Amino acid sequence: MSADAGGRKPVGSDLYRWVAQLVEELGIDPDAVDVDAVLDLAREAADGVGRPAVPLTAYLVGCAVGASSGDRAAFEATASRVTGLARAWTADA
Repeated sequence: MSADAGGRKPVGSDLYRWVAQLVEELGIDPDAVDVDAVLDLAREAADGVGRPAVPLTAYLVGCAVGASSGDRAAFEATASRVTGLARAWTADA
């Protein structure tokens, strides 16, 4: 596998292996994690607000989900709400 210009290997199965290791180490139910939905949320934050918003958005969504039931339904509801906020965001607000 060739590296990109930054010396990193392309993301693929490594991402899913990383998530599998994290959910095990952190004691998270793997069924509660939807990698594609998290990546979609990150894209919405980057497109709507800016790239620096991605890790902060992910952290805050995680806090909100954890403070709720912590399951996939809680993530989906929170992600939907935050996606709407990111899409509606304007820097002038």
